[in-house]
Amino acid sequence: MNIIEAVLLAVSLSMDAFAVALCKGLAIKKIDFKKCLIVGAWFGSFQALMPLAGYLLGSTFSENEIITTYGYWIAFVLLAIIGGNMIKESFEKDEKPLDDSLGFKAMIVMAIATSIDALAAGVGFAFTDFNPDWFVYITFILIGIITLSLSAIGVKIGNIFGTKFKSKAELAGGIILILLGIKILLEGLGVIK
Repeated sequence: MNIIEAVLLAVSLSMDAFAVALCKGLAIKKIDFKKCLIVGAWFGSFQALMPLAGYLLGSTFSENEIITTYGYWIAFVLLAIIGGNMIKESFEKDEKPLDDSLGFKAMIVMAIATSIDALAAGVGFAFTDFNPDWFVYITFILIGIITLSLSAIGVKIGNIFGTKFKSKAELAGGIILILLGIKILLEGLGVIK
């Protein structure tokens, strides 16, 4: 793997987090750089640490059957729950505020859901040729930095879009999350590449 392949990999792995950051931006009424950075840091750190964990597991075990068998199901279920809740809320008539919390409970579920595929990718890294060997760790850092950046931008874009078309954007965001979960599931089942 070279630097160009590592950057492309990082961008593709960060798309899950970017989509969820767009949705989070819908919920935040008053956006500032700090809030964008908080969301970016959550997603970026999980996207960097999960492939590292997968790599260490893959290096320890010749084949980690639990992760490769069930990881995509976990991602699918978490994204479907989050997306389904957003769709439900988009049809509610009362104007209750969206969850704009950036606290631990609000962010941990989203950070895990968007990084399950990165965990599975990390297992695959254990069987990938990195030359030199330490370049695998540079790849993890790239994944984290790119995800942090794209997620922070996604929050801002979602916030701007959401203020104009709140319920439609929330509906679209929920559908995107569910479709993303279905895509992860179908890739895991080998239906699509």
